[in-house]
Amino acid sequence: MIPVLAQFPVPVTFAVFLGAAIGVWLAGTRLAIFADALAARKRIGQAFMGLIFVAAATSLPELVTTIYGAHIGEAKLVLGNMFGGITMQTAILAVVDLFLVSYALTSYPRGPTSVLEAALLIALLAMLLGLHAVGEFALPFGIGLGTLLLALAYVGIVAMLRHYDGVQSWIPVESIDAALPHLGEDSGSAASTDQMGTAGLVVGFALMGAAILICGLALIASSAAIAEQTGLGSSFVGMTLLATATSLPEVSTTISAVRIGAYSMAISNIFGSNLLMVAMVLPADLVYRGAPILGKIDKGTAFAIISGILVTAIYLAGLIIRSRRTFLRMGIDSALVLLVYLITLVVFYHFS
Repeated sequence: MIPVLAQFPVPVTFAVFLGAAIGVWLAGTRLAIFADALAARKRIGQAFMGLIFVAAATSLPELVTTIYGAHIGEAKLVLGNMFGGITMQTAILAVVDLFLVSYALTSYPRGPTSVLEAALLIALLAMLLGLHAVGEFALPFGIGLGTLLLALAYVGIVAMLRHYDGVQSWIPVESIDAALPHLGEDSGSAASTDQMGTAGLVVGFALMGAAILICGLALIASSAAIAEQTGLGSSFVGMTLLATATSLPEVSTTISAVRIGAYSMAISNIFGSNLLMVAMVLPADLVYRGAPILGKIDKGTAFAIISGILVTAIYLAGLIIRSRRTFLRMGIDSALVLLVYLITLVVFYHFS
């Protein structure tokens, strides 16, 4: 698809990029609304809904791109796509905090599920760095031992979070999520989903997921074609454009979740997407030919993982402290995350 788009005039490619971006945005907005309605209907915690279902739907384009890149042997592209976007996706929460909420975003979630998600994400990323430090061991099936361990760890994390989401043994004394009005809540959308049956909500969610997949792939392909047509393919600007394109589904669903007051879902959507980035190593390794793909991690990718750990740790502290205090209209934790993100961009520019 990329070579075909690259043959068209640049304005046509830009038009495809813009159309795909609009499609992703609209589908992501409706996806969050359907997910919130399903969570309420089936009594699933917003955090778990965001962690598994919303995160999986918004990560579909990245999954396809990752598998395709591994199939053609582009290990550095695959690893950069998986781990290079962790800090960028986490910074989405800071942007939402800046423009869409009155208090610090991390002061809103009712339960501790988001705290556990952040802690387990840090553990998984630390495990990834550990595997990089000691080296990968190839198994007979063409995958690395570390890859298999990461996949098993992800399955265990999902099972743990599902169980803990239902137990809710820890309840904060004060819940800002319940005390404050849901800023920007779309009552019309809520009313429309109230009139739908559960099957209709499931179908609607699936259709929005399919739309995100199709438009997301078109978005990635057109951004790569633009980078090639303008000569920015391997440059810092080209990589930033592609990373922005792959993160747009998370942006739209996170903003929509905050607008309807599903703050826990918004946070878990980002943490869940980042957890999936690590879990994607398994399918990538299965189709990658040659040595285990984790053996191709370079200094830039390792720094991206460290940066991801740092921004997640900052939000973990914010979720524990639950302070309403703001700095420049956003939580202090979000301000620190944006600072780390900017530093990470400078380092990425150095490595490019």
